[in-house]
Amino acid sequence: MKSKIVLFIAMLSAAMVFVSVAHAQVTVGQAAPNFTLTDSNGETVALSKYAGKFVVLEWTNHDCPFVKKHYDSSNMQNLQSEYTSQDVVWLSINSSAEGKQGHVDGEQANALIEEKGASPTAYLLDPQGTVGKLYAAQTTPHMYIIDPKGILIYQGAIDDKASADPEDIATSKNYVHDALAAAMAGQAVTTATTKAYGCSVKY
Repeated sequence: MKSKIVLFIAMLSAAMVFVSVAHAQVTVGQAAPNFTLTDSNGETVALSKYAGKFVVLEWTNHDCPFVKKHYDSSNMQNLQSEYTSQDVVWLSINSSAEGKQGHVDGEQANALIEEKGASPTAYLLDPQGTVGKLYAAQTTPHMYIIDPKGILIYQGAIDDKASADPEDIATSKNYVHDALAAAMAGQAVTTATTKAYGCSVKY
């Protein structure tokens, strides 16, 4: 019995260390971990390809009501077009596992981009959840901003109204917009970490 208890404690400690390491990899102010995924067109995309540019990572799931809030209102598309036109790289990432809500293949992803009028630089497929777990992405949407030096400068919610109601967008503080605007102007990001809200990522 004693040996079983010792084994359980050892396993629990190992699990806690794993979780701690996973979260430590996405600490604001530190280098964002590199990754490679396949995009909706079947092309291989590595984060390192965009060194020297601002990069936005947007975890998405088109069936999530919180994602619909920002896409049906064109809020997300407006952000994408505003900043990609300024040479910011915008990577939409789908970590929904096969058989889970929001899972898409490349063809379906491209159809969604066209239907919604979205303009990400690339739509990346992460059905194994490898990159989602690497970045500890918890919700859709969950937003991250990486600066040209590869440093994570923001992670968390898209804005400060944790609801699925599109009417709240008009009175919300958009953290992603504010962080990008400040960083691109050479200023400090005043709110660098917030609590993401939305549907759980469907790993």
